[in-house]
Amino acid sequence: MVVVSFLQNLFVVVSSNKVSSKVTFGSFSEDSSYFGNRHVKFWYLDHSKASKPAPRSLCSPGQGCWGELRNNFFCDFACGRGSTSGSTFCITSSGLLCEINSKRMLDKWVDLQTSAAHSLSLSEDTIFCGCADGAVHVFKAVDLQFACTLPRPHSLGSDAAAVTETSPFFSTKTGTRYPDAIAMTFDPVNHWLSCGYNDHSLYVWDIRDVNRVGKVHAALYHASCVWDLEMFPELPDEVGSGLSSGVFLSCSADNTIRVWRMDEWTRSQNLLSTDLQNIIYIDGSATALLDPESLANINPEKPGDAQMAETRTGIRTICLSPDGKHLASGDRNGILRVHSLSSMEEILKVDAHDAEILCLEYSKPETGLKLLATASRDRLIHVLDANNDYGLVQTLDEHSSSITAVRFAACENNVRMISCGADKSIYFRTAHKTDRGTEFRRSHHMVRKTTLYDMGVDPTCKYAAVGCQDRCIRIFNINSGKQKKLYKGSLSEDGSLIRVQLDPSGQYVATSCSDKNISIFEFNTGECVATMLNEIVTGMKFTNDCKYLISASGDSCIFVWRLAPELTIRMRERLWRLRRGPDPPAGATSALR
Repeated sequence: MVVVSFLQNLFVVVSSNKVSSKVTFGSFSEDSSYFGNRHVKFWYLDHSKASKPAPRSLCSPGQGCWGELRNNFFCDFACGRGSTSGSTFCITSSGLLCEINSKRMLDKWVDLQTSAAHSLSLSEDTIFCGCADGAVHVFKAVDLQFACTLPRPHSLGSDAAAVTETSPFFSTKTGTRYPDAIAMTFDPVNHWLSCGYNDHSLYVWDIRDVNRVGKVHAALYHASCVWDLEMFPELPDEVGSGLSSGVFLSCSADNTIRVWRMDEWTRSQNLLSTDLQNIIYIDGSATALLDPESLANINPEKPGDAQMAETRTGIRTICLSPDGKHLASGDRNGILRVHSLSSMEEILKVDAHDAEILCLEYSKPETGLKLLATASRDRLIHVLDANNDYGLVQTLDEHSSSITAVRFAACENNVRMISCGADKSIYFRTAHKTDRGTEFRRSHHMVRKTTLYDMGVDPTCKYAAVGCQDRCIRIFNINSGKQKKLYKGSLSEDGSLIRVQLDPSGQYVATSCSDKNISIFEFNTGECVATMLNEIVTGMKFTNDCKYLISASGDSCIFVWRLAPELTIRMRERLWRLRRGPDPPAGATSALR
């Protein structure tokens, strides 16, 4: 490990030194004269040479005398402020709060009465200790006397939509589990304490009066990789679910599906978070709701347990029915679930596949059918009748490898199903009416020299855009199955296209590349009109109003990108032209051959 100090604003290295043990944290003293498994070291800075850009070694570090505490793991510390500026405070993972005096000797320590401690922050007269089970203990800085314990956050697995009053923050039920407070920072101006918990939630507490602590803000984010996104459809009438077109849903490896709201003009009844509307918990496991890395840090002797748990769980993909009534989800074990959005209750659970489900797709209303297609890593596509308790209609097994995308399209009075996969094939199928019901038969089969990772269909249902391993977007004519066009889907020369998403008008196509770049291209010409940088993007959606692009990534983050006004105007103009055109065939007349 190396300790390096930089000149502020210029980012110039002014000093460096090596240490033999793991460094978990660093903190500057109030007068900037020093900063710092089994050690706390003080690095004294020579201010007469601090402005020189050439790196130099720091003076030899002094190490406090710990006595019987020397074998503890010191996970966080902070330099005193005000009357305690000569002291340094630190905590151990076993739950000890220690004070080191100005002579660098252990002055006093107290037991936090917790199974684990993680974080430390302080003001001039108060010390805050973030501990296990959501506890933040407050002590007086002058003598380490206990002052109070801050309110706990939400409990793991709690119903976010049901929290409409503040009482849950000030009551503790026996057997309830809370996330650990793993990071904190204090704002001395507003007297706000920001706490980060290991379920990726963030709370800001107003602590002007520690006897009357208030919640300023709270955000409840996914704890693991976000795999997929889905926008709630625009509907002419209410469907009774309480959702609107300004709502989108996300699914994650933490075994939850979360409902987010973007319309700022409606007041949320949820006191936990202003942007989170609801959480659907797929199972009762509290461990899946926690950051796997934080679990590995808590149990360093078994670092693989959390990672193995993450690989076995998680919701891989979701899809909303066009009428906004049902939400289908597929997990990494091949289980298909369907929830009713009016009650958020699970109405179907079936072991649909032998491997993880990679794609779900409902047929569009213009097809005259109500079908759900499920595609999996087991190389199978199941077609289910959403109008008849999701009974099995057909199983397709043409693919020889994982199926990465499946889409429906109503094209020239025919219902088409298009699928692509890791076998470098794209299949075009046509629906036929038989004595046994609807049956899809292969009409075209195209093979390329690269893996096909994702696919989108334009609003006219004439073309399918496929994102490929060679970073190209291939445009196929759905009716003939022939490739119409090919252009680069990324400006870089590295990586592969992971996701492809067309906007509601079909004017632009957004791509995500494994090099962590997002690009937006003009669909017909292939001209790049915008680029963005993010983590590896696992899901993307344009909003219904064409103003935003939402992306989800493997670091559990969801980004909302505001599109340039000229892009929004062009998309809305094309949408208006499409809607002004001739009406599609009536839904009552099925578009089957």
